[in-house]
Amino acid sequence: MPYGKLSDLPESVRNNLPKHAQAIYKEAFNSAWEQYDEPEERRGNASREETAHKVAWNAVKQKYEKDEQTGKWKPKD
Repeated sequence: MPYGKLSDLPESVRNNLPKHAQAIYKEAFNSAWEQYDEPEERRGNASREETAHKVAWNAVKQKYEKDEQTGKWKPKD
């Protein structure tokens, strides 16, 4: 279930992240989808999809942070 384009991303991602952050999310998700295809490669009982989403959000959080006042995601300083 890798994402082919940004418009394929979940609404929660499209509606909250800037385009560049969406691109990071998509690439990280797709990479993790391939990397964690076997259950023994994942932590606990996490599904392949759940693991890929966690990896993708962590990738976004490397470069972006949520503004406490506005609630919008912005590039880290």
